[in-house]
Amino acid sequence: MAASVTSPLVRFAPSPTGYLHIGNARPALFNWLFARRHGGRFLLRYDDTDLARSKPEYADAIAEDLGWLGIVPDLVIRQSERLPVYDAAADRLRSAGRLYACYETADELDRRRKRQLARGLPPIYDRAALKLTSDQKAALEAEGRKPHWRFLLEPREIAWDDLVRGASHVDCASLSDPVLVREDGSYLYTLPSVVDDIETGVTHVVRGEDHVTNTAVQAQIFAALDAALPVFGHHNLLTTASGEGLSKRAGHLSLRGLRESGVEALAVAALATMVGTSDAVRPVVSLDELAGLVELSHVSRAPAKFDEHELETLSARTLHQLPYASVAERLSALGIAGGEPFWLAVRGNLATLGEAKDWWRVVEGPLEPVIADAAFIAQAATLLPPEPFDGTSWKSWTQAVAAATGAKGKALFMPLRQALTGLDHGPELAALLPLIGRDKAQKRLAGESA
Repeated sequence: MAASVTSPLVRFAPSPTGYLHIGNARPALFNWLFARRHGGRFLLRYDDTDLARSKPEYADAIAEDLGWLGIVPDLVIRQSERLPVYDAAADRLRSAGRLYACYETADELDRRRKRQLARGLPPIYDRAALKLTSDQKAALEAEGRKPHWRFLLEPREIAWDDLVRGASHVDCASLSDPVLVREDGSYLYTLPSVVDDIETGVTHVVRGEDHVTNTAVQAQIFAALDAALPVFGHHNLLTTASGEGLSKRAGHLSLRGLRESGVEALAVAALATMVGTSDAVRPVVSLDELAGLVELSHVSRAPAKFDEHELETLSARTLHQLPYASVAERLSALGIAGGEPFWLAVRGNLATLGEAKDWWRVVEGPLEPVIADAAFIAQAATLLPPEPFDGTSWKSWTQAVAAATGAKGKALFMPLRQALTGLDHGPELAALLPLIGRDKAQKRLAGESA
């Protein structure tokens, strides 16, 4: 199915009631990559009808976190600004007899469910409210009760071809009629989601497998509103490495925390979308490359474990192959002015990009050289090639030093590295020496801080 997709409109619909963790961001990434792969568009929809818990600062944080991942929405809407549209849809369902008033309290419903379970019956709503007369409804309202509103499900099977799971179906006869409107007139997730998908022209809905049953309910609402059903895909869910479910409130693997730890956003995106699939997790240099690799039909049905240690390794591997153009602005923001030669020299030694500052200090100085063998270093200094240094200078210099002193291997290279960098490890000196330059090299070989 994916091969025939053209210009899809996908959406990511977070509730701005907390910070995003990687489990929340996974459907955003799947949708973004799907849109990139097929030349489509990405809608960010804030599901903020819960006015008590939704906060502007969380909405801002969501946009910031998505931007860090490289996701820039083509469209942004807020459900809190679209309430009249949902009111009109609810009135239409009431007129069609598909939305009906119920007056049970939460305690009454809970006791009823327990009685049903005790009798060996499924704990679904018994539709007692449909039997209420007008007088009975008036009496309940006179007590001060306000109705909540349920959608009347047709007792039939809903089937669809899922982008991830293939042929899928849910028997709605086994489900309770869902509450769409609360007692205070506010909306739960289900109806606004369908209305927005219809109104904005969403073509594909990619989300977690915890929404499979919800898809069957929403399919009936689409039909009741005379609208075509989007294509659905339900991916497996992420857990921690130990198998624990992710929680927004517990702060598990929050994008904010991952960003502050210095891991690469591309590594987060690659691991989040390739773990738990039939494809091997690998580093990528762009989201476009990742979009070409991620295939929804390859997603497993088993939970996917997101391992922070695997992420750290993948992040380092990602850095090691990133081209200079993709990190130039970030290096500049760190005060690093070495350009592409510096980046190519040090990237293979980095675990996080922030570590590049340490190697820039080695290049730029000043640093205290470590002189382990003064006589050896003094003789090596006399053999230092003339400027300009280039990629061959280190080899020609060390060959000359080896010929003059007889030193080889570690005995040759380690004293020179310690004198030039103050360290016993680091990037190849063939690349670092031209960046350090002859003047600083001479001073460091002389034991001077430079």
